[in-house]
Amino acid sequence: MMKKPVVLVVMDGVGETPDELGNMVRRATTPTLDYLKANDPFRIIKAHGTAVGLPSDDDMGNSEVGHNALGCGQIYSQGAKLVNESIESGSIFQSETWKDLVGSVISAGTTLHFIGLLSDGNVHSNISHLLAMLKEAKAEGVKKARVHILLDGRDVPATSALDYVDQLEETLAALNDSSFDGRIASGGGRMQITMDRYQANWGMVKAGWDVHVHGRSPYNVIDGEGAFFSSAREAIETYRNEQPGVIDQDLPAFVIGENGQPVGPMKDGDSVILFNFRGDRALELSMAFDGDASFDKFDRGAVPQVKYAGMLEYDGDLHIPHKYLVSPPQIRHTLTELLVENGINEYACSETQKYGHVTYFWNGNRSEKFSEELETWQEVPSDVRSFDECPWMKGTEITDLVIAAIESGKYGFIRCNFPNGDMVGHTGNLDATEIAVETVDLCLARILKVCDEHGCILIVTADHGNSDQMLEKNKKGVVSVRTAHSLNPVPFIIHDKDERHEMDTDSPFGLANVAPTVVELLGLRPYDCWEKSMLK
Repeated sequence: MMKKPVVLVVMDGVGETPDELGNMVRRATTPTLDYLKANDPFRIIKAHGTAVGLPSDDDMGNSEVGHNALGCGQIYSQGAKLVNESIESGSIFQSETWKDLVGSVISAGTTLHFIGLLSDGNVHSNISHLLAMLKEAKAEGVKKARVHILLDGRDVPATSALDYVDQLEETLAALNDSSFDGRIASGGGRMQITMDRYQANWGMVKAGWDVHVHGRSPYNVIDGEGAFFSSAREAIETYRNEQPGVIDQDLPAFVIGENGQPVGPMKDGDSVILFNFRGDRALELSMAFDGDASFDKFDRGAVPQVKYAGMLEYDGDLHIPHKYLVSPPQIRHTLTELLVENGINEYACSETQKYGHVTYFWNGNRSEKFSEELETWQEVPSDVRSFDECPWMKGTEITDLVIAAIESGKYGFIRCNFPNGDMVGHTGNLDATEIAVETVDLCLARILKVCDEHGCILIVTADHGNSDQMLEKNKKGVVSVRTAHSLNPVPFIIHDKDERHEMDTDSPFGLANVAPTVVELLGLRPYDCWEKSMLK
């Protein structure tokens, strides 16, 4: 029998560090968090690097791998690590998909296109994967390659785009000769084109489609004709001069041209590889490429007949995309499976920006429920606007739904995600992020009160850091805005008004230890393959 209901609150992007520089968590007024840390069992846990299946502890955690670990109680090789292993072993180049796409352009004399986030942030992509594939493509006999770059400034320094452009251009220059022609063809900031998620803004995807696929330049459009740039560097520098202070993720789209024509539009017989390994911001572009005549999200124009593949299968249930280079981790024995086996009702809630994290990623990259009867999912539509304009986001609405779920008495386990600290933190607006953190604290106060009234155990944690480190100082002492996730640990708090649940405060724990702790609090037996509980 279950002991008491457990309510888990994930404060997205709220890390824990004593450092003051750019620490909006410490600068914010957070009486609820302060009270919980002072009066209840509290410790910090690891939310990045090897604790969430990434290659090294230099790799920042993210919401996807974080919620995978939170939801399954285990550590799986993830994203970058999976692809690294595949490239190091050469298995990626032996896959049927690679052979099909590359073999097709070699035999037809057509173009191999690469699209993806150009950085080494290791959250959505890594430039090293692109460079390895370009080198292999030439070695196998590909004659022409075009790269469509998405500029980061979110998982890496905010204005570092030219560092990665130069690295790519140097590699292409070394490869280019009479037998190979490789060039950058188009690009733009990741928050302007292509990389929408959760179908919140299909206009972003259309904007990317138009530049990547059709080579339609949106710059200085006159009489229906857009101006081309001679290089990615020229495009980036032009936009920076026109919009002082703009960061990479917000740079407009651009197309590289020569003699009045785009250098890399996609044509029949070409092959296309999306080299991002993270799924949420890769799904919609994949749907556009794989979609048949019934695709209705935007007007694709004349759709070239190309062979398309993603780096990974971004959705295993819906099989998006149809073709992929590296198989994703097969996550089994999740917390939801255990709760379903024990007949426990559970409730999951967030707004659109993190809804997939408390459902799809939580359930081990599974779109469908394990049980329609025992699982309730609730999405609050996010606003389509810059999050620093409305830093409270949908905190009130999420809190209302969580409180209603508690008061219903129906659920043994309730989880929610407040995206504020992460989504507002990514904008680089420090004042707005301070408000975002304070918003979450106010919501937490309401949930805490209702948990006490209804005899629930409240757990408070986060999936990774962000709002805790929004400024950084370089070796010369120059301070700049930081929009990436942090490498900081995250808080883990257990509040129960009826009992103090002592934790092991010495062992090195991470996000994968949360599910076993929840199960022990519920009075259930964990899976043997799980990490250990944090309770003494």
